[in-house]
Amino acid sequence: MSEAKSSLDTEGYTVRDAYFGRPYIDRDELRQQPYPHRNVHGGFENTDTRFTFYFPDAGEWGGRMYHPLEGAHAGHEEAFAGAMGAILGGLEMMTKLGGYMVESNSGHIGDDVDPRAGVDPGLYGYRASVESARFSKHIAKQVYGREPDFSYVWGGSGGGRRSPLCLEYCDGVYDGALPFMGGGNIEPHGTNSRVRSEQPLSFGAMFNVQRLLRGGKLERVIDAMQPGGGGDPFLGLNTHEREELANLYRLGYPRGDEFMIAKPMGQIWLWSSIADMLLEEDADYFKAFWTQPGYVGFDQPEAVRDDLIDQVLPVTRVITAQDLLSGEDFAGPEFADAKPMAMFMASSTGQFDMPIGVEVKGLGEGYRSGTGVRVVSGAAQGRQLYCTKSIGDMLFCDGRAEANLKRFRGVQIGDEVHVDNHAFLAFCYAYRHHISDDPLNDFLRVDGQPIYPQHGLPMQSPLMGVPYSGQYEGKLLWIHHTHDASLWPPQGVIYKRAVEQAQGAEKARERFRLQWTQNAEHVPPMLLPSDPKRATATWLIDYMPSIEQGLVDLAAWVEKGVAPPETQYSFVDGKISLPPTAKARGGTQPVVSVTADGALRRQISPGGQVELAVRAEAPPGAGTFTRVDWDLDGSGSFAVNQPIAPGQTELTLSFAHAYDRPGTYFATARVKLNREGDPTARRQIENVASARIVVS
Repeated sequence: MSEAKSSLDTEGYTVRDAYFGRPYIDRDELRQQPYPHRNVHGGFENTDTRFTFYFPDAGEWGGRMYHPLEGAHAGHEEAFAGAMGAILGGLEMMTKLGGYMVESNSGHIGDDVDPRAGVDPGLYGYRASVESARFSKHIAKQVYGREPDFSYVWGGSGGGRRSPLCLEYCDGVYDGALPFMGGGNIEPHGTNSRVRSEQPLSFGAMFNVQRLLRGGKLERVIDAMQPGGGGDPFLGLNTHEREELANLYRLGYPRGDEFMIAKPMGQIWLWSSIADMLLEEDADYFKAFWTQPGYVGFDQPEAVRDDLIDQVLPVTRVITAQDLLSGEDFAGPEFADAKPMAMFMASSTGQFDMPIGVEVKGLGEGYRSGTGVRVVSGAAQGRQLYCTKSIGDMLFCDGRAEANLKRFRGVQIGDEVHVDNHAFLAFCYAYRHHISDDPLNDFLRVDGQPIYPQHGLPMQSPLMGVPYSGQYEGKLLWIHHTHDASLWPPQGVIYKRAVEQAQGAEKARERFRLQWTQNAEHVPPMLLPSDPKRATATWLIDYMPSIEQGLVDLAAWVEKGVAPPETQYSFVDGKISLPPTAKARGGTQPVVSVTADGALRRQISPGGQVELAVRAEAPPGAGTFTRVDWDLDGSGSFAVNQPIAPGQTELTLSFAHAYDRPGTYFATARVKLNREGDPTARRQIENVASARIVVS
């Protein structure tokens, strides 16, 4: 690349949104990482809005602009240049798709609001992103000699929450959007209210099932719902446990993903980030739960009594991210689940010295996940955090605003903390008492009357933006996952309803498509915990090739009028069901099934053989198969490759395998296809299927 010049004009740009001061640039340099590019960083005066523009060499630019939006609450303008880009596709992917890349911090720094703007969900939901993207075109014209021909905004999770808003309110800045794993409520276009949704409260139902079924019962539920299992998750549960698990399913928790009930990740972070807000804005509920008839805490104290914690104790150790990641005391397997997210947080912020946990001895046997941890003495006195992961006497915590930025900075050994989980136990039942008129909640009503005392739906953090309207120009491809334990499948149908209500069926057909990705969780398998009996990669896929293919298809739709394929589905009792054949299902993902001696479950003696078979079909126009790999021992290695002839859209392959040692094995086939049938190209879209072999 040629040398970058530091003479970019900012004076010639006129902000469209009057909130923003003049744009400024405080960095303009050539960088080789994460991909050779010209790196331009700056912001808007008198605001907390920051941006970074990434311009690859002119010879690699295809005339597009891509604006990925960070997940969760956002707050960082260089996430896709670091760990998030390495996982979800960053500058290299954007360049290969013919674009330069834009990032903004969505109008705020970290998990705090802009002090001047305060609680302004419109600013954080779309205004800061749109103004940053608009200014990037002014700079692109100076770098490349012209503005981009087409511009796209995309993102997952919190980025999936906000990217539709950017298209709805973009005033021509974007031509298309690809949200994946979004969700939220619907209000008329132009609202500046905060999002009201029961989805965060539904997480309480998940935590409650984890709490009630710990100690072996949840393992039996997981086993029943895996391939070749008994299929009855309620076997052996008492009445209250059955009710809570049934309610979790009715609320839309994905069947087949029960393992993640025991391993909360983004869900417990969301609690830590909104708990203070809920306690401030919904104080009546958290009091009534313990003091009024109609609430479990008052009517059935035995359901929560043994799990209560309410103690003031001294800190015996302060733990940094670096301690957790590399300290000798943290090498045991019990710490494995905590390390991926600690690495993600530390590498995203560069703060490996961040104190993220404390050791507190003497807590007893109460339920620690989600418990409040308030510093009551020392330099950090008054700081409120919440436990997102507990290991022994160690509590790893996060919080809102300053607490998110500082965690346990300033806390010393001997400082006291108040550990109290009254609020979290009440949160576990909040889904009963905060229901919308969505038919999904009809099981909590009789003749339209709620069964339990009601409180208004709480508002989400303003950093999540405003409700959807479904009103926009351009094209929008929504991708949702069938096994997402953070944004459950019912969230995947909300925006389709919004577009149809706002624009009518004909316009919705012109501008909206929905695709389902089967066997995909909220994050790729590399970031997920594994069951010691079965690696996560044997039942969940890497969905990023599907997202990249979606970006290719979105561009073809916008630029050439070629609509992307959609997925057919049914939605009943909180459950998304996909047709069993590729022709009927559609979409872009292969349809795969595996059998052992023709069945989903086979029992053999040690040394016995089974005939393993995989059948796969490619949806119309999705391409041809490029690879079939098998994992036979649950390690996730997929060490056995079955050669396939090129150009096939249907496969039936089999081979015999002997199992020598007693145990339960899930023989898993991972099948990949590519639109051009090229096994060396990008966008190898995959799916998996398994059969169970019991050797006894």
